[in-house]
Amino acid sequence: MTHSLEVFLQNQLIFHSNRSWLHPLFELEVFLQEHEYNPADLLVKDKIVGKAAALLMIYLNIGRIEAQLLSEVAKDTLTHFKISFTYSKLVDRIKCRTEELLLNEFDVNKAYRLLWERAYGNRPNSSMNTRAKK
Repeated sequence: MTHSLEVFLQNQLIFHSNRSWLHPLFELEVFLQEHEYNPADLLVKDKIVGKAAALLMIYLNIGRIEAQLLSEVAKDTLTHFKISFTYSKLVDRIKCRTEELLLNEFDVNKAYRLLWERAYGNRPNSSMNTRAKK
């Protein structure tokens, strides 16, 4: 991977970001609101996917995920929501406060609101569709 986050439609790179933490996924949300791509048709390649990133990608309705590094709790979350994913390396946990904060969270809407507030300090006003809570 050249970027920290890359998004493909079939084999074409349609979005990328080099920012850190969860900011690339929030940027992707804006990109998806401005373009008419079906998120379920997209492949997201991310360098590190922990529980927070997994929940955000589920919130965005991303169809497939490739992680270079995936945490066990992110793997369990993606499996729970039946998201197609692959990874290069699996680790027990990502050393990140947000992973610990969301350790037992499976409500993607609640997770999104919490992460947005941590990132931007105010209430989100997103119009993205979400997957049903299972």
